[in-house]
Amino acid sequence: MPDKSIFSPARWPVLRQLKNGDALGLGASAASDRTESLSARTKTADRVVPSICPYCAVGCGQLVYVKNEKIIDIEGDPASPISHGCLCPKGAATYQLVTGQHRMSDVLYRRPYGKAWEKIPLERAMEMVAARMKKTRDENWEDKDKDGRPLRRTMAIAHLGGATLDNEENYLIKKLFTGLGIVQIENQARI
Repeated sequence: MPDKSIFSPARWPVLRQLKNGDALGLGASAASDRTESLSARTKTADRVVPSICPYCAVGCGQLVYVKNEKIIDIEGDPASPISHGCLCPKGAATYQLVTGQHRMSDVLYRRPYGKAWEKIPLERAMEMVAARMKKTRDENWEDKDKDGRPLRRTMAIAHLGGATLDNEENYLIKKLFTGLGIVQIENQARI
C-alpha cells in the first residue's frame, strides 16, 4: 500500500531527490505517475507532411502532423538543412495561424456609409473585388506616354504583400498583377 503520509517521498519530489542522490532533480526523482502517463500529441498522428514555414523568405522546414484530415500540430523539421528543427516565434505559432478559433472564417462587408458589418458569400466578395479592380484599371489605364511610347500600365493600383505569403504565392501575385499592368508591387516577407 502506498505511503500517504505528508513526508512521503512519493508526495514530495525534493525528498525523492535526497533519497535517490539526484541533487539536480533530472532523473527518476523528477517523474510522477502523471508525467509517466504523458505522451506527445503527435504520437497519434495519421501522417506527417513536410512543409515550409509561410512567414518569411528563410524557408524553415516544418512538420505538419495530421489526424483525421485535421492538423493537430506543427513543429520544426530537424532534417531541414536551413533550420535544423528550429523555428522563430512566428514560425512556432503557425499552428495558431492555421487552426486559431479567433480567426474570421466568414467574409464581412460594410456597405458605403453603413454602420454594421454583414456576412456575404465568398463568391460575391470575389466578384466585387474583380469588378472594382477592372473598373479602376480601365479608368486609369495609361497606354502611351506624351511622346507616344508604349506604357501599358496603371498607377492607380498597388500591391503590398504580407509576411504570411510564401514564395509561390508571391510569384503568382507578381505574375497576375504584372499581367494586369500594375507596376507597383512589393512584398513584405521579412521578420
